Amino acid sequence: MPLFDATPALLVLADGTSYRGWSFGATGTAIGEVVFNTGMTGYQEVLTDPSYCGQIIVFTYPELGNTGVNPEDAESDKPQLKACIARNICDRPSNWRATQSLPDYLKEHHIPGIYGIDTRALTRKIRNVGAMNGGVSTEILDPNELLERVNAAPLMSGLNLVKEVTTSETYEWSEATTAAWEFNIDSKTSSQEKFTVVALDFGVKRNILRRLASHGCRVIVVPADTPTQEILKHNPDGIFLSNGPGDPSAVTEGIETAKALLKSDKPIFGICMGHQILGQALGAQTYKLKFGHRGLNQPAGLKERIEITSQNHSFAIDPDSLTHSDVEISHLNLNDSTVAGVKHKTLPIFSVQYHPEASPGPHDADYLFEQFVESMKKARQTITA
Repeated sequence: MPLFDATPALLVLADGTSYRGWSFGATGTAIGEVVFNTGMTGYQEVLTDPSYCGQIIVFTYPELGNTGVNPEDAESDKPQLKACIARNICDRPSNWRATQSLPDYLKEHHIPGIYGIDTRALTRKIRNVGAMNGGVSTEILDPNELLERVNAAPLMSGLNLVKEVTTSETYEWSEATTAAWEFNIDSKTSSQEKFTVVALDFGVKRNILRRLASHGCRVIVVPADTPTQEILKHNPDGIFLSNGPGDPSAVTEGIETAKALLKSDKPIFGICMGHQILGQALGAQTYKLKFGHRGLNQPAGLKERIEITSQNHSFAIDPDSLTHSDVEISHLNLNDSTVAGVKHKTLPIFSVQYHPEASPGPHDADYLFEQFVESMKKARQTITA
């Protein structure tokens, strides 16, 4: 972007470190937890992922905005982050699918951004010190004044952000992955009998719903605070617990609902926040990671199988708290050995800390949707018998 008419912007971290750059997107002030994402592609999917609610994203890839944005790639109806941090910004995208530039898109949705700072140095700082609150502003250019605003903001630990992103009313989702983007054309589940899945929306991504539909599921999405009896009135074949933002231990209603659903004998599948909530429903505890996992190439696996996965989370299940005799760890993050998946030894209940739907990212773990469908098929056969 040309600098001759650029508006100055300031980034201040909670420890007092400040960075001066230039504004893109909207003007104003935004406060949130500063985290970094290492993905080289898919910035629009990242910006619109509800799991980023309450956060300021640092993109480590130095070029942002080259492919613009388009309606098809959005994971929700708007950008969910508080602010965006980049090294270089392109305001004239070059891609046949683009309908808008990234700066114009953020400006339309009142999301401020700052560019022209050393994002690699900022990322190293977060890795060394840990994720912390920060502020981006075009109107407060005094670091001390902005620091006061930052220190007055709540910390991510203990923060329930699900209520800000969950659906306000129940709806049915039927849209599958479009044929042009379908990568699993040999799926054994997509052309078979339909299964009804109730998805608890803690901040669900659209491509999770598309993958469920692609695997033959009729998906009913319900608000995160929906009572158990209302969920079971839909007579679901299975329960899905979605991704979402904030501290999972603060989502007490979701945890209690998951505990009740464990008694329903329904297959249950959780992703990300859903994985953490399921873990707590099974008696485990979660804790905050130093800087989290956010990127498209996180290796996860166990017992001779490795998947390259897309991840986005600040919290993890404490393995020492997994004391339930019927629950075992199914996957580990192979970078730091944190828990990346759990499953019940006898019941069709499992979850993963990563995103098998990718968007953006690799498709190594799409088989988990097939596994969920197969578990519902077996449960239906048992009931019929």
